[in-house]
Amino acid sequence: MSLLEKINNKRIPSHIAIIMDGNGRWAKERGLNRAHGHQEGVVAVRKIVEAAIQANVKFLTIYAFSTENWNRPDDEVDALMELMVHAIVKETPDLIKQGVRLLTIGDYERLPNKTKTALKECITQTEEGSSITLILALSYSSKWEITQAVKKMMGDIQNNQLKSEDLNEELLSDYLSTKGIPDPDLLIRTGGEKRISNFLLWQLAYAELYFTDTYWPDFREEHLYKAICNFQCRERRFGKTSEQIEKEQRDKLNNL
Repeated sequence: MSLLEKINNKRIPSHIAIIMDGNGRWAKERGLNRAHGHQEGVVAVRKIVEAAIQANVKFLTIYAFSTENWNRPDDEVDALMELMVHAIVKETPDLIKQGVRLLTIGDYERLPNKTKTALKECITQTEEGSSITLILALSYSSKWEITQAVKKMMGDIQNNQLKSEDLNEELLSDYLSTKGIPDPDLLIRTGGEKRISNFLLWQLAYAELYFTDTYWPDFREEHLYKAICNFQCRERRFGKTSEQIEKEQRDKLNNL
């Protein structure tokens, strides 16, 4: 029996977020340049999108490029942006065929014009996709996102479009770039590191965290399914006790 067959279809994480780490180390261990690792990382993205569709995951967010990544050597940043444009253009027909809707979050205006054009065209062409929503976090950091949200709220308060006493968690969520997207149920980080790296800090408040030593270029379908199976073995209490969760589940069954 494959891992996909072992997955409980009634407990599929609706939204999975992934920190794709290890491209550079994967390449270095093979005597290759970092760009080659990023190229293999694109292959992994394709495989995992397909696997997520098979598992009936509805939202998949991948951390493709952080605001901190702008501090990397110029030649690596340029290579990443070129690779991104090439991958987006190449993959768009297949995304449409598979029913993938593409969205982006992050400091969009900081991206090169060529990258923005490719993204805009792909987003428009895939807007009818209904199998899964793929969210690319590009030029993104959570501290940047929250700062921008606060600035927008302050502006609306100053313009009398919002009252400070109306502020609450739900309202703040509506000012984030992920408005309309459910918070992740599961965060996966590849490459062996065990940190969040300024990624979806607000949205990950109650997500289950899964870390693997596997480098991103080697991450494949069975790795994703293993993470989902691990997720399904956990008890998600959201601040409640185990007894409360069990009672809620019994009550739900009795009301069926």
